Amino acid sequence: MGTLAFALLGQAWPYLLAMGAALAGVWTAYAKGKANQKARQDAADAAARTEAQEIDDAVAGRAPDDNRGRLARWSKS
Repeated sequence: MGTLAFALLGQAWPYLLAMGAALAGVWTAYAKGKANQKARQDAADAAARTEAQEIDDAVAGRAPDDNRGRLARWSKS
């Protein structure tokens, strides 16, 4: 039984090696795609945080009544 397994392994090793290389290539492509998507999402999050901070800074510098008036005009548009 063991001799048969070794004989089959002796003939199939190039195919096993090719399958292993293909799996490694697929895994590498998946990892690069995931990292690229994460970088894009991080950039979008940073832009959103910057915009939110600018809005907060603008609102903090005005009187509450002025903010309410601006919000009322904005919500009607």
